[in-house]
Amino acid sequence: MLFDAHLHIIEPRFPLVPNQGWLPAAFDVPEYMSHATAMGITGGAVVSGSFQAFDQSYLEDALARLGPTYVGVTQLPADVPDAEVVRLNHLGVRAVRFNLRRGGSADLADLETLARRVHDLAGWHTELYVDSSDLSELAPRLRALPRVSIDHLGLSAAGLPTLLALVEHGVRVKATGFGRVDFEVADVLRQISAIDPHALMFGTDLPSTRAPRPFTPADLPLLKEALSPELSRRALYDNAIAWYRPAALA
Repeated sequence: MLFDAHLHIIEPRFPLVPNQGWLPAAFDVPEYMSHATAMGITGGAVVSGSFQAFDQSYLEDALARLGPTYVGVTQLPADVPDAEVVRLNHLGVRAVRFNLRRGGSADLADLETLARRVHDLAGWHTELYVDSSDLSELAPRLRALPRVSIDHLGLSAAGLPTLLALVEHGVRVKATGFGRVDFEVADVLRQISAIDPHALMFGTDLPSTRAPRPFTPADLPLLKEALSPELSRRALYDNAIAWYRPAALA
């Protein structure tokens, strides 16, 4: 079984916001499911992109159509009402995302306040799309937060030591976006798993918007060959289930 810890649904029926003058092509639920079914994916996390900003309508629609084995990761303004967080939690949202690389999310200045508030209200964690080369200044702030994950293996070899140090403090890492990074993926997967076997969470990153190399099914055997069978099972399913707690699979 596979849990896809990082996917995007892009449905032009709902608001899209140009990011640096760019808009993605459509990638709707049926198209995603055609890939997911072929790979044996049984659940996943729908992640809001920069181009979706604070819109929740696309995410509500996607979660309703995908069903209870899927959860949401959304972007929220710092002044979001408590009642809205609770409402989204009932719909299956499980995390707030700070997109430090592309924008579209709350400002970094609001990180601690918003991260702690959504955790206290609904048990959510905080996800960051950030280049690991920028983590050294952020690390003390992230270590103080209750639950944190980093997207796309941190992207850069330059920040890998800081990323690994954060893993030692309980930060999770998405084994996603293999075509976005500048290092040998298998080696980094092994290093992270050696520190914390619960840390890695595999995701397709479909449709891999703006990735130098989009996801292909060949990324799956890459992970399986890099890790032991037990660590592979954790990275492909167990770790994300424990982290996201989708109602139908928890």
